[in-house]
Amino acid sequence: MADRTIQGGDGDGGVDVIRTFPFPVELSVRGVGMQVGPMGAGRTWHADAPLHRVHRIDFHVVMLFDDGPVRHMIDFAEYEATAGDVLWIRPGQVHRFPNASEYRGTVLTMQPGFLPRATVEATGLYRYDLPPLLRPDDAQLAALRSALTQLRYEYEDTTTLPLSLHTAVLRHCLTAFLLRLAHLAASSAQGAGGPSDTTFTLFRDAVEKGFATNHSVSAYADSLGYSRRTLVRAVRAATGETPKGFIDKRVVLEAKRLLAHTDLPIGRVGAAVGFPDAANFSKFFQQHTDMTPAAFRAEMH
Repeated sequence: MADRTIQGGDGDGGVDVIRTFPFPVELSVRGVGMQVGPMGAGRTWHADAPLHRVHRIDFHVVMLFDDGPVRHMIDFAEYEATAGDVLWIRPGQVHRFPNASEYRGTVLTMQPGFLPRATVEATGLYRYDLPPLLRPDDAQLAALRSALTQLRYEYEDTTTLPLSLHTAVLRHCLTAFLLRLAHLAASSAQGAGGPSDTTFTLFRDAVEKGFATNHSVSAYADSLGYSRRTLVRAVRAATGETPKGFIDKRVVLEAKRLLAHTDLPIGRVGAAVGFPDAANFSKFFQQHTDMTPAAFRAEMH
């Protein structure tokens, strides 16, 4: 299967390519849009996927650990998972396995589009504000394991149902597991003082859509119909930071993704996140990371 690419001319006939590893449909049982099975050195989603280096995928990965600790980088933050913990990596996030052979447990991968829209919304599949590392209590963990075991049983049962019914049963079992997982993620965010206010939610979604071109707090406030003061109060209550800090953090994250994952010139990276002037981008990036873009890229490669 060919990798999905995003291409753009650089003015001299060259082409820049972002490689995103797609869901490996050909590796899934009966070609359905999900996989579930044991973690381990032999499990991968693409023959060329550089698991030990920063890479990006276009599907969901949920890992339930039986052992640990294991350190895993997601969007340039390090997380330490141990037995009973769950890591949820969403499409578009960059991540890295320091040593895939140390991973023990069950891994679920799911192709976008496998579940209907109503289920996607109910399970918060694209809530990038929610924490990727989840620590269920004993009762929650038992329920998650039970749901995942049933899902794996149905996934591996290729003889008792025709493909259409097999796929329908998988969707129902997957939905049950993801609803439990989504409740755990939302509860974890609220328990840590995470966002729940509607004003912040609207702002967060607007920033996600517009951060590449719009860095203005006032512009976001105007477009959402709030005063700047109301927006400042809502964002601070939800995240502990200012709206400007929230926007800048999202811009820095995307810049890091592009620097780590692509060979785009630094000036092109800056332009992609709203800085037409390369010098201004470098100054902004260094202010927020204490590193130049070039130094950060060198560290990631």
